[in-house]
Amino acid sequence: MLLSVCSMLLFASCVSKKDYLALEAKQESTEDLLNTATVKLNKCLSDAAASNARVETMRDQLSDMRRSNEALIKNSQDMTELTSQGAKNIEASLESLKESNLKITRLQDALTRKDSVTLAIVTSLKKEVGINDPDIEVNVEKGVVFISIADKLLFKSGSYNVTDRANEVLAKVAKVINGKPNFEAMVESHTDNVSYSKPPLIDNWDLSVKRATSIVRVLESLGVNPQKLIAAGRSSYVPLVENDTAENKSKNRRTRIVVLPKIDEFYEMIEEEMKNLSEGN
Repeated sequence: MLLSVCSMLLFASCVSKKDYLALEAKQESTEDLLNTATVKLNKCLSDAAASNARVETMRDQLSDMRRSNEALIKNSQDMTELTSQGAKNIEASLESLKESNLKITRLQDALTRKDSVTLAIVTSLKKEVGINDPDIEVNVEKGVVFISIADKLLFKSGSYNVTDRANEVLAKVAKVINGKPNFEAMVESHTDNVSYSKPPLIDNWDLSVKRATSIVRVLESLGVNPQKLIAAGRSSYVPLVENDTAENKSKNRRTRIVVLPKIDEFYEMIEEEMKNLSEGN
C-alpha cells in the first residue's frame, strides 16, 4: 500500500496534470468502446445462436421433406404398379365379359330356334285340332306347348275308357307329334277333388294315372313312337279353380298333352353351340 501511494506520488510528480486528465479521458473512452463492443459481441453471439437454431430447424425440415419426397416417390412407383395391374385386371375382365356375352348370345340363339319350333308346333296344332272348340285349348306355358282337353270330351264320368270323339282329336294331335321327331309328348291327367273308389282303382291318383295311360295307348295306336310318350297322373292337387261348384269341378277335370323338346337333345344343342364358340366358329 505504501509502495502504491509512493508510486502514484512519484508518477504525479513526473506527469503534468494536463496529460493526466487526457489519459484519464482516453481511458474512459476506451472503456466505453469496450463496453459497446461487448454489447455488440453479445448481440452477435445471440444472433448467431438463433441463426444456428434456425439452421438446425431447417435441416430437420429438409430431412423431413427428403423423407416425404422419398415416400412420395415410392408411393408413386407403387401406384404406377397398381395402376398397371389394375389396367391388366380391367382388360382381363372386359375380355371375360366379352366371352360371356358371346356365350349368352349363343344360348339366346339356341333358345330362339327352340321358340321358333315351339311357334311352329302351336300353329300346326291350332290348324289340325281347331281353335273353335271350347273344350280344346292350344297354348304355350313356360316355353312348352300344351293341348288342354276337357274331361267330358275324352271320358265318360268316372271312366278311363276313351270316347270316339276323343279318338278323332287325338288322331290330329298324333299327326303333329309325328311331324316333330325331336319332341316328346307328356300326357298329364287331372281330376276334381271328389273321392273316387271303383275297383280295381282305389282313389283319384289311380284314376288320373289310368286316364293318362289310356290316352298314351291311343296315341301309340295312332303311330306315335312310344319312346316319345310320357304318362303322368296329377290327381286333384293341381286345380285350375276352386272345387266349389259343379262348373269349376268340370274345369278341373282335364287332360293336358304337353309337347316339349327332348331335354337331352336340347342340352346337346347348347353344348354344340359352346363347342363352336370355343373353336372360334
